[in-house]
Amino acid sequence: MTPHSLSGLPVSLLDRANSLTGVTESEVLGGVIARARRAETLGYRRFWVAEHHGVPGIAGSAPTLLMTAIAAATEHLRVGSGGVMLPNHQPLVVAEQAATLQALFRGRIDLGLGRSVGFTPAVRRALRRDKDAAQQFPDDLAELLTYLGGTADIAARPQDHAATPVFVLATGQGLRWAAEAGLAVVVGGPSLFQRGTPAAPLAGHEGLARYRRDFRPSRWFAEPYVIVSATLAAADTPQAARDLVLPEAWALAQSRVAGEFRPLVPVAEIKALHDAGSATERDRRRVAESLATGIHGTPEQVRRGVEALVAFTGADEVLVTGGMSDAAGQRRSDDLVAGLFA
Repeated sequence: MTPHSLSGLPVSLLDRANSLTGVTESEVLGGVIARARRAETLGYRRFWVAEHHGVPGIAGSAPTLLMTAIAAATEHLRVGSGGVMLPNHQPLVVAEQAATLQALFRGRIDLGLGRSVGFTPAVRRALRRDKDAAQQFPDDLAELLTYLGGTADIAARPQDHAATPVFVLATGQGLRWAAEAGLAVVVGGPSLFQRGTPAAPLAGHEGLARYRRDFRPSRWFAEPYVIVSATLAAADTPQAARDLVLPEAWALAQSRVAGEFRPLVPVAEIKALHDAGSATERDRRRVAESLATGIHGTPEQVRRGVEALVAFTGADEVLVTGGMSDAAGQRRSDDLVAGLFA
């Protein structure tokens, strides 16, 4: 796999609106909007937000509402969802929300779609959904596209809007559904980092190879389009970069025990637990596993990691994810990462 130059490759940000210890959720959402404004000046292509319900560690529950605030606070930055969880909504309502956003902010709105349902039984009951709701995603997607494409029996209004690009947050079958519908894909997770062995490296990401092979052109995309999403953190030293991503890795590890994803805590608190011996071996292993599915380090280390990722996937764009409890460190990381793609 030959390294790919990052110069000129589009780079975007996904902000999940992580809750932070000692910070109100109103302040968190205000911080998301401020980060989007800054991302626009740094040259990021898109700024996406996500949908999570009843999660203590996530303040972002209504992506289309947050998208409205971000689009109103910026001028040319593309704003999108990463994503709207389609099983939680009627396809017509999603189409109407996207159409309204496009009418207000013409040519700047992206619609990323996922198929997750609520993380806990209580949330699923509140959403009037069960685990099987995810299985109806391909049917819901097909229905949604008829509204967005103007071929349904009823019209999603307002109609005076530009076509909204649709992206599928895809794994496994999702890649096939996206290929058949002619949609772009967003791929993340461990599969991006499972590249075989030094003795027998994989030629490329097999799922994405099938997606490109089976892709059918549509009104939304004439050719396959792949965005790879990964936790990226850059800092002036490797340790400083690790400190940026450690709080989220710790929260993910603790969620396996607590059953819920909690607000991010300062890295000093986590280190104190480790120093006191309160972190179990299982905690340490889970943190290490989480850190291994991202890229962090100095700008040069991050550059090499992302070049390898792009070479493995043939990505058309990189979506930077990862929550941080260090606001100043996150701003510095956004600066450094943007510089790698300039």
